Amino acid sequence: MNITGRILVVDDDEAICTVIREKLRRDGHVVRTAGSLAEMRKIFPEFEPELLVTDVILPDGNGLDALPDLDPGNGMLPIIVLSAQNTLSTAVRANEQGAFDYLPKPFDLDQLSRAVFDGLAARQRASATKQDAPSLGEDLPLIGRSAPMQEVYRIIARVVANDLSVLVLGESGTGKELVARAIHDLGPRASKPFVAINMAAIPRELIESELFGHEKGAFTGAVGRSTGKFGQAQGGTLFLDEIGDMPMDAQTRLLRVLQSGEYTPVGSAQTIATDVRIVAATHKNLPDLIDRHLFREDLYYRLNVVPIHLPALRQRLPDIPELAQHFLDKASREGLPRKTLLPEALDALCDYGWPGNVRELENLMRRLAALVREEGLGASVVNQYLHGFDRRDEGAALLPSGQGLSGAVEQSLMALFARHGEDLPPDGLYDRVLADVELPLLRLTMAAARGNQLRAAKLLGINRNTLRQKLRDHGLIESRDA
Repeated sequence: MNITGRILVVDDDEAICTVIREKLRRDGHVVRTAGSLAEMRKIFPEFEPELLVTDVILPDGNGLDALPDLDPGNGMLPIIVLSAQNTLSTAVRANEQGAFDYLPKPFDLDQLSRAVFDGLAARQRASATKQDAPSLGEDLPLIGRSAPMQEVYRIIARVVANDLSVLVLGESGTGKELVARAIHDLGPRASKPFVAINMAAIPRELIESELFGHEKGAFTGAVGRSTGKFGQAQGGTLFLDEIGDMPMDAQTRLLRVLQSGEYTPVGSAQTIATDVRIVAATHKNLPDLIDRHLFREDLYYRLNVVPIHLPALRQRLPDIPELAQHFLDKASREGLPRKTLLPEALDALCDYGWPGNVRELENLMRRLAALVREEGLGASVVNQYLHGFDRRDEGAALLPSGQGLSGAVEQSLMALFARHGEDLPPDGLYDRVLADVELPLLRLTMAAARGNQLRAAKLLGINRNTLRQKLRDHGLIESRDA
């Protein structure tokens, strides 16, 4: 089916107007162009466009600000927004102002052609309705203007105003919880709680209690009544992180709750109605788990209504300079010395593979801010901390004089006793030495495990919760990384 219509294109770049006009004319549309808001308003009444394509930044104003005035009827004018300001704020604000679609510059002409077709088809069906969305500031948690992130922004902008279940997919450290928080904070449930639970961090026998709560005495150790995450998130958003690690029996219970909208706390006979939006996330391949009978297929389809694929940091290298400086600025606001990255340092960061993704980048910037004296960070110091913290064969660089662990401890003790001479050092030497050894041991083990806490805990022979607490104590992760 070929749908054509009258299209008004607004952009102050004459070359862009010409390219779009010729492409859409070849598709059979009638096209007019304008270079400013004033010219657009002059053409609009007599041309009566059936679809508008407009840039955001125009010589005499912001194209987004003009959108609400262009459709005095009932949302029947599809508007496609083009912008070189490729941020989540722009994408969501375009949606807030009633735009039908948002395309970041540079855009693909075939993609624009498809968007025009879809917009005109939606107009014919009289179903392109304007969604209400909360007003936005620029202080948003997701950063990056690369093409992969633009697709993420577009999907978030489409889903914030509804209650569809979202499944966020991506490697560990890519920022899946940030996506969940953005969906919550930008949507109608923003004034209600956002509650997160990590399935991989909870003993399997306690997952149902954590999710649905329990009554006093429901099981050994249940000394009081617990509300559970569903109860805590009532009216808001429940983020189910690492859903791929959820045991099968708990999956069955979760599926029943999602289907019925009701749950029963452990040890209770009372059924409670639930009103939460579900956002789930995993770094695992759920279809593969389904084939291996480790994940319920019906639960997968219930959660995977809208999938969002978060790119790995190595797939969005153009975002590294902005991300790195953001993390340095954040560290400065938290009291660490202010640092800036020299151009040569940015090249070093972009040459790295980032197995730990954005989380690894943030932790590196915090270490540099805390440990490097110079304000300007060059390539040599970045490479020293970057590779020293990641590669097992270079792990000795973390220790004094590049020695092995025992040699470093011996050297440190010799220096300590020499400094005090005949007087013994202060009491508590045993704990002090253990603390000094523990930090490089944790760094080396986490590097060997490529940031996988479960694997690192196994290598050390300690409980994963114990490992996470030690990582927090030494500043290797923040509380939200746990």
